[in-house]
Amino acid sequence: MEFVKFAVCGLWMVAVCGDVVVDKAEAPVPLVIWHGMGDSCCNPLSMGGIKKLVEQQIPGIYVLSLKIGDNIVQDMENSFFLNVNKQVDIVCDQLAKDPNLQQGYNSMGFSQGGQFLRAVAQRCPSPPMKNLISVGGQQQGVFGFPRCPGESSHLCDWIRKVLNVGAYTRAIQEYLVQAEYWHDPLNEEEYRNGSIFLADINQERGVNESYKRNLQALNKFVMVKFLKDSMVDPSDSEWFGFYKPGQDKETITLQESSLYSEDRLGLREMDKAGKLVFLAADGDHLQFSVEWFNEKILPFLR
Repeated sequence: MEFVKFAVCGLWMVAVCGDVVVDKAEAPVPLVIWHGMGDSCCNPLSMGGIKKLVEQQIPGIYVLSLKIGDNIVQDMENSFFLNVNKQVDIVCDQLAKDPNLQQGYNSMGFSQGGQFLRAVAQRCPSPPMKNLISVGGQQQGVFGFPRCPGESSHLCDWIRKVLNVGAYTRAIQEYLVQAEYWHDPLNEEEYRNGSIFLADINQERGVNESYKRNLQALNKFVMVKFLKDSMVDPSDSEWFGFYKPGQDKETITLQESSLYSEDRLGLREMDKAGKLVFLAADGDHLQFSVEWFNEKILPFLR
């Protein structure tokens, strides 16, 4: 389960770690949070802790931690088994009906929540998303298993190839969330044709101009990569990089990809305009300190 871990100082030490001074004359921009695989909206050790931290650091802020389902159990189950496109539709409806968000909001997605919130930005421009922060999100998908990176384990490599035989069947795509961002670099055509979520939001089958326009409306698109990540394979996906097509050893950066050179999603233009921010955290997946969070993330939440 992808729970956020604070590596240095606990939430109870917020006062020691330092408070953020905000202008009381101007209401803080609301924040929407989407959790990762196997987590929930309100776990006090993960999203509940993040919500509390942000509220303590930015007095008066409205924080919505998304819950997909009627209760926490359903929320956790849906992170594995509810079609991502349906989840995005549910969230877009929630945001549109929330009176606290109508003037705009910032968003912060953890692990798979990072690419899910990007889908919200691309598909649902109202209310407007201002800044999008992807914390360990797999923007180009994954081709490996949690804490079992394929390039360093023959067994993992074998398992993921077995999964890949059925990853793009309609049944698996409809009912297994992680299959919807499974990206096979050994068979890019099958991925493009079979992926019902990631291939769509990454403009792999054609260019939806509204996706491009809506994403470019962001003030900042912040991507956090964990330098010792043992969960995401390849971890370069957290900065929109991925394996070079046709093999699974060598990775290329976003700037070396056809997505960038053809600018199908508008990322090249955003990069040149200074709207893309690449941050690094020196830890394993979703492990960071409160001090790091305060210094690197809070400035984008004001």
